[in-house]
Amino acid sequence: MNAKDVASIEQATLAAVVPEAVEEREGWLLPVDHGTVGRARSAVPLQHTEADPGVLGRIEAYYAAHGLPAVFRLATDACFDGLRHELRQRGYSADKPTLVQVGTVGRMRQVSSQPSAEIATTPDAAWTALFLGEGFDPVDGASRVRTLSRSRDSVYASVRENGQVLAGGAAAFGHGWVSVHGMRTAAGHRGQGLAGRVLAGLADAALARGMAQVFLQVEAGNAAAQALYRRAGFGTAWTYEYWRRA
Repeated sequence: MNAKDVASIEQATLAAVVPEAVEEREGWLLPVDHGTVGRARSAVPLQHTEADPGVLGRIEAYYAAHGLPAVFRLATDACFDGLRHELRQRGYSADKPTLVQVGTVGRMRQVSSQPSAEIATTPDAAWTALFLGEGFDPVDGASRVRTLSRSRDSVYASVRENGQVLAGGAAAFGHGWVSVHGMRTAAGHRGQGLAGRVLAGLADAALARGMAQVFLQVEAGNAAAQALYRRAGFGTAWTYEYWRRA
């Protein structure tokens, strides 16, 4: 990915998973949020190039002024070796490796031949309830619904049965990208192709807008989701980790 792609993906991420506030300083995006969503509350560089380790102290001070601990979201690229060394010296460690994956909307649409998910421009109570149901942390789920609902240009997909949302997700449109977030399938309904129907519905909405490129983020340990995304044509552009103090 070129430098423009990296920056636009990071900007699109925070346009989709919207923090309470965000500033750009010294080539970093500094989102502030008191919820649980890591992307909405971690500092991230806009370029994958060598950075001055001196910036870490200034970012720590910025978050301290907002009453939050600093968390850094860093790609595993070699250009950040210096930052990682300094973070270790400061008592940070890395966790939750996550893959940033990119694909095309057209290929994503082909992942399911079943009826695609319903699309709405606002999340309703049934869609929200999916994030609070069995098998999900309700506090984290509520936080994710808040951040996704703040987006200025998103759609919300759902597969429903008797008024209950069995699977859902969201797509945001911005900075030249479609970004997929919040993919969920209710306990007891997994392995039935519902998530593929959600992706197909989100692709329909993106195609209607003439959008071609799409990205998503998936935890490195989530093998089932990665298998679905491979079938939908996604490939890994880079991996990042969260750096935080214990």
